[in-house]
Amino acid sequence: MKKSSAADLSLLLVALIWGSTFVIVQKAIQFMPPHFFNGVRFFAAAVILTMISLRVTRFRLSKETWLAGISLGVFLFLGYAFQTVGLLYTTSSKAGFITGLSVMIVPLLSIWLLRERARKTVYFAAALGTAGLYLLTLSDFSSLNIGDLLVFFCAAAFALHIIFTGKFSGSHDAWMLTIVQLGTVSFLSFFSSGLFEASNVKENFRSMFTFEVLFALIITALFATAFAFFVQTKLQQYTTASRVALIYASEPVFAALTAYIFIGERLTLYGMTGCLLILAAMLTAEWKQNKTEESLST
Repeated sequence: MKKSSAADLSLLLVALIWGSTFVIVQKAIQFMPPHFFNGVRFFAAAVILTMISLRVTRFRLSKETWLAGISLGVFLFLGYAFQTVGLLYTTSSKAGFITGLSVMIVPLLSIWLLRERARKTVYFAAALGTAGLYLLTLSDFSSLNIGDLLVFFCAAAFALHIIFTGKFSGSHDAWMLTIVQLGTVSFLSFFSSGLFEASNVKENFRSMFTFEVLFALIITALFATAFAFFVQTKLQQYTTASRVALIYASEPVFAALTAYIFIGERLTLYGMTGCLLILAAMLTAEWKQNKTEESLST
């Protein structure tokens, strides 16, 4: 299997993990404030990766890796923070669609920031994915508010994280780069919790020991954070930022399937059509890449 195909499949697994843990996180933050939850989640993930890295690689951290990891961590934190605050003022469906707009933002920013020339099929696939996201979330844009703007900033932050992960992943140690960015998110999340959630510090710590929160922290720290972001940091060098954004557009599809299986939420005809469009977008990009590779090899 080619490295690009292996990378795409691994990143699809990451999207599956993120989508399938959405319900778990949603339940957990009913008991624990979101910034505090993210602080604990990302701290635990950074500790897990540090312990593993001490066994499998030399712990060498250069100044350049520090700066790259902190930059990625800031983008990642901003994505989570803007989304969390934005959800206070807008609906989950609108937030899901606007966050998914990173599918369209990434190719445009890649041209501007990385001078990356995207193929026409990438834009076509991105448009398909965006249409699919709209139908899946059935977003109502009859009225826009401050929450929608904040979630758009979230989409831009996630897009920048994807783009710069691709830029840094090939020139820095994946273990160190992932640990630094996760540690940065944890620090900034705890700092934000101190600013905005400090009124219930004792309750925050107590809530951490409820079954729902402990279960969510273990699952998300181990799989949706430590494993997922290490895979992205390690393997994104073998694919393009635009393709990663398309693959991650499948996250709400997996979230919808998980919600259907575990809590009985049913997809409408529009939702199923949206899922099919997102799948078509991913297949379009994959088919065109394979055709291009075949023509180059002959």
